[in-house]
Amino acid sequence: MNITTEDFITIKHRTTFLMEEGVKKRILILDDKIAIAKIISVYLSNEFEINYFNTAVKGIEWLYEGNIPDLIILDIHMPEMNGDEFLTYIKSNGLFKDISVIVLSGEESSTIRIKMLEEGADDYILKPFNPMELKIRIRKVLK
Repeated sequence: MNITTEDFITIKHRTTFLMEEGVKKRILILDDKIAIAKIISVYLSNEFEINYFNTAVKGIEWLYEGNIPDLIILDIHMPEMNGDEFLTYIKSNGLFKDISVIVLSGEESSTIRIKMLEEGADDYILKPFNPMELKIRIRKVLK
C-alpha cells in the first residue's frame, strides 16, 4: 500500500485532533518476546494505547496501513529484520522519520548504543528494565 504525502498529512491532522480531544497517545512495541509487551502494557495501558508486533516487518506493514504511533519501543535482536535495520529504514523514510523511538534491548555494547542513538533513537534502555523508569523516559520523549 502506498501512502501519499497528502494521506500522511491527513493522518497527522487526525492524530493531532484526537490527541487534543483527550485520546491516549499511541505506542508501538516491536519485540520478539511477547512477555516484554505484556510487562509494558501492565504499566502503561492506563496512560497509553499499546500496539504490539513480534517482528519489525509486521510493524512496517502496520505503519503503511496508516497507523502513526507517537512512539516506538524497539528491540534490536528480532527475526526477519533487526532493530538497527528498522530504525535506519524509518528514519530515512519521509513518512515515519519524525516518530520517536526508544530502543529497549539486552545489548550492552557501548558501540551498539552509540550507533542506535546516532541513527536516530531518542533513548536506549537496557533489559532487564524497571517499568517505572521506562514510563518516565517515555513521558520525557513525548513532551
